[in-house]
Amino acid sequence: MAHSAMSGYGTTEGDDPLQTAVWRLRSRACWVDAAALLRPDTAATALQRTALFVERCLYTEQGWEEADDALRTAEALAHSDDERGAAACERGYLAYAATLHGVRDRADEARAALGRAAALIPPGGGGRALLDFRRGLLAENLARSPQAARAAYRRAHAGAADHADPLLLSFTWRHLAGLALRDGELAEARHGFAESLRIREELGYLVGTAPALASLADAEVEPEASRLREEARRLFRLLGGVPTWLARQLAVPAPGAATA
Repeated sequence: MAHSAMSGYGTTEGDDPLQTAVWRLRSRACWVDAAALLRPDTAATALQRTALFVERCLYTEQGWEEADDALRTAEALAHSDDERGAAACERGYLAYAATLHGVRDRADEARAALGRAAALIPPGGGGRALLDFRRGLLAENLARSPQAARAAYRRAHAGAADHADPLLLSFTWRHLAGLALRDGELAEARHGFAESLRIREELGYLVGTAPALASLADAEVEPEASRLREEARRLFRLLGGVPTWLARQLAVPAPGAATA
């Protein structure tokens, strides 16, 4: 799957130089430049370009038309069940992102597309863990069902471990930790956030490191919490304010403002 960080996708020594270049650009929030290195003449490369554009939408709240165009190309080139399932998974994720950011309510489209992907991608298949994770995102953030989200994240976590997908593991660790924090399980939350941060730093996933730092800060005590948030702010500024949604979490309280 295009969002994976498995061997062969530029994150491990000996990978294809092209994939290494794509990964380095993607990890530094240069999604358009990364996509420009890929020719959309096969289903695999079209899907990878789509994933880059969709991730750009989620992190910057921009580029929706480019993502939709890339997705249509990927859908046209998809022929096998795995390819059609992967394209449906990207459509569901793009629709989810548009709904989450208030661009347009595409929640029904997101549910339908991820349901279609589930019918095409077999349990245990290479793309199933990513699909389970995205279904967890819908359950948590659109359906407001933390129990369903936790079950989906756990399936995704197990699948990512089975398929040696460390980047996806960093996401499942982080979201499971977020649910633990919501339930007041501080030790569990701190462990999950720390694992997510460790993986992202090891992979060099710079664009995802600031969110990981900020999340861990929410589970830590002072002065460590403030140190982590300041490091997150430094990376956030370095990447030009990406991801955009992190600005609210990293906002410095005004002098004299009440804090909870």
